[in-house]
Amino acid sequence: MDTHSHHAAEVPHGAGKPAPLETDAVIVGAGPVGLFQVFELGLLEIRAHVIDSLAYVGGQCVELYPDKPIYDIPAVPVCTGQELTDALMKQIEPFGATFHLGQEVTSLKRMGDGRFYVQTSAGTRFLTRTVFIAAGVGSFQPRLLKVDGIDRFHGSQLQYRVRDPAQFQGKNLVICGGGDSALDWTLNLVGQAESVILLHRRDGFRAAPASVSKMRELVDNHEMQLIVGTVSGFEERDGRMSEIRVTSPDGVTRRVPLDVLLVFFGLSPKLGPIAHWGLALERKQIVVDTEKFETDVPGIFAVGDINTYPGKKKLILSGFHEAALAAFGAANYVFPDRKIHLQYTTTSPKLHKVLGVETPVFD
Repeated sequence: MDTHSHHAAEVPHGAGKPAPLETDAVIVGAGPVGLFQVFELGLLEIRAHVIDSLAYVGGQCVELYPDKPIYDIPAVPVCTGQELTDALMKQIEPFGATFHLGQEVTSLKRMGDGRFYVQTSAGTRFLTRTVFIAAGVGSFQPRLLKVDGIDRFHGSQLQYRVRDPAQFQGKNLVICGGGDSALDWTLNLVGQAESVILLHRRDGFRAAPASVSKMRELVDNHEMQLIVGTVSGFEERDGRMSEIRVTSPDGVTRRVPLDVLLVFFGLSPKLGPIAHWGLALERKQIVVDTEKFETDVPGIFAVGDINTYPGKKKLILSGFHEAALAAFGAANYVFPDRKIHLQYTTTSPKLHKVLGVETPVFD
C-alpha cells in the first residue's frame, strides 16, 4: 500500500450504503492467534472487529486438523484444534468482539486522518485506527479442477462448496474427491439426488473409515456408483455441460452424463489480496519488527504464521506472545495521551472489571 498516495483519500460512500463501522482495531484472521489478539487488545480496553474468509472461527486449526491433538500449548497437556478454538472463544467472551465470517478483505487504504479504510468481499466497510493481520498462511481457497474451458460452468453446474443442498433434489450428481468432504456430501445426497456417482482417481480414500464402508455398502446395494478415474473433458449442449469425459487409470475414457459436478479436492492457502497491500514481504510473509510486530506501515501489525523476522518459529505459542506485544504497540495509536502500564490479570482490579470477574479479597 502506497500510504502517501492515500493521504487525502475520501471514504467511498455508495448510494444507500450504511456508513463504515468505526473501530479501534480490525483483525484479519480468526485462527487461534487472531482470537487471542482479541483478548490482549481487550485487556487494554481496545475493542476489535474480526474478519475471516472461512465461514467459522479457528483457521487452519479447525480447517485442517479439528480432531488432531496439539501438545505444545502451555499448561494444556493435550487438546484438539477445535477444543483450543472453543476455549479461546470462551476466554474472549467478555470483550464482545464482532465477527465478520465468510468474507475477505478486498481493500485497505490509509485515510487523510491517519485511520485505515477497510472493505470486505461482502461489502462490509470499516474505519479503524489499527489493523492486525493474523491471516496464517493466507485465505483458504478450494483447489480447482484443471480441465480446459470447464471454468465457465463455475457457480452453475460446477461447484466447489455446497451452499444449499436442496438444489440437488432430483439432479444427477457427480462428486469428485476422496477426502471427508467428498464422502460426507456423497452420503448426504444419496437419496435426495436422482443419482450420485463418486469419482476418485484411485480406489483408496483419505476419509473416515466408517464413511468409506458406508459408501461401499451403498454401491453394493446399487444406490450409487463409484468410478475410479479423472475428469479429462466435457461435452456441451445448448450452453450446458451435458456429460463429462472420465479417463480411468488404464487409459480407457468413457462419457458420464450429469447435471452438476461437485468437486472437493481440499483447500489450499493463498496470500490473496494481502499481496497487494504494499507491505514489505519476504517469501510471501510480512516483515515485522520484534518490539511490537509492526509492519513497515505504522498502525498495521502482523502476528502468527503470516509474519517473518529473524529467528521466527511458526508456533501457536509464538503467535500468542506476538499478539501481546502488538496490542501494546497498538495502544499508542488508540490512546496517544495515555501512559500504558502493564497490569496483571491476577491482581489488577481494573482488569478484573474489564474481564467481568470478582477481585479476590485476601486477609
